[in-house]
Amino acid sequence: MAHGVAQLARDLTGRSTDELVNLLRDQLSSTEQGARLVTLMAEGSMAPDDAHGAMREVEHGGDEARAGLVAALGRVLTTPIDAEDMFRLSRSIDDVLDNLRDFVREVDLYQPEGLDFALPLARTLVEGVECLRPALEQLDGPRGGARQATLATRKAAGQVRRLYQQQLAELLNEPLDNETLKRRELLRRLDIVGLRLGEAADALADGALKRSR
Repeated sequence: MAHGVAQLARDLTGRSTDELVNLLRDQLSSTEQGARLVTLMAEGSMAPDDAHGAMREVEHGGDEARAGLVAALGRVLTTPIDAEDMFRLSRSIDDVLDNLRDFVREVDLYQPEGLDFALPLARTLVEGVECLRPALEQLDGPRGGARQATLATRKAAGQVRRLYQQQLAELLNEPLDNETLKRRELLRRLDIVGLRLGEAADALADGALKRSR
């Protein structure tokens, strides 16, 4: 009884909403770190095995934040957007980080001769993930603000897809060897990251639209 009253008080004062948004911020921070790690590796500033070890730590932080969010969604009465959309948003952000982790792992396994081909996609992904934060901050802002703010992330996700298609077209005109196969697989992994990023933006936009009605 006392726990229920305390939870109701948290909901009425907005503290539950703050807790949920903070957990999403933490999860997004881990994903931002993961995207920057991929960029550092593509630039040659970090060795694949070092990036692999660092990514494990980053992923652990993201998993902890997501677990906290899922637990909180099960006990709170009010959420900044529909609870289903919030869960979907968290899952999509987690999918982005998981695929960034897989890219780092695959680079470490495949040992390509270079990662110059991945750099334009990696930099665009960093931009897209970072653009999701202002949208997240708009959840308690004016109606429609969060939905409008997701456009930059969706634009970045679309740019990743176009870069992937361009690079793949160029790759298919080259002789088939081990290096082209490695590049094809790694490009596809970054394309998947972009697709998951677009889904995260859509989840946030859908939730914000429902809230504004």
